[in-house]
Amino acid sequence: MYIENWESFYQQAVALYKAAPLKTRFVTKYRHCDGKLVLKVTDDVTCLQYKTDQQSDLRKMEKLNLQMLALMATGEAPAEDVEMLPAEQQQQQQQQQQQQQQQQRQKKTRKGRNGCRAFAAAVLTHTQVEHAL
Repeated sequence: MYIENWESFYQQAVALYKAAPLKTRFVTKYRHCDGKLVLKVTDDVTCLQYKTDQQSDLRKMEKLNLQMLALMATGEAPAEDVEMLPAEQQQQQQQQQQQQQQQQRQKKTRKGRNGCRAFAAAVLTHTQVEHAL
């Protein structure tokens, strides 16, 4: 059956998955000829469907997708409400993560260089001691 209200579909879909996680399937289908996106959640007994042709509903579908993936992967909903970030904020977060990774790599190489220097100093002092004898 097609559900017209998004909030109702969202709540029923999550509840259906939580009731029978091993039997529930979540399917998305886009019909280009009609320009419609169809979402279907079923456990072979109950079938919930939502149909839209509005581009603004893509955000809602993405939110449901993230919720369902979190439930399927961990068995529980995300700790905080899932909100999609604008593309600029996502890029900033990615850049920050890359900078942090680069800093960590630099710290590791510094430690490695210091270890090599200490080893070289120990070898030099050992050879100096041998020559002194």
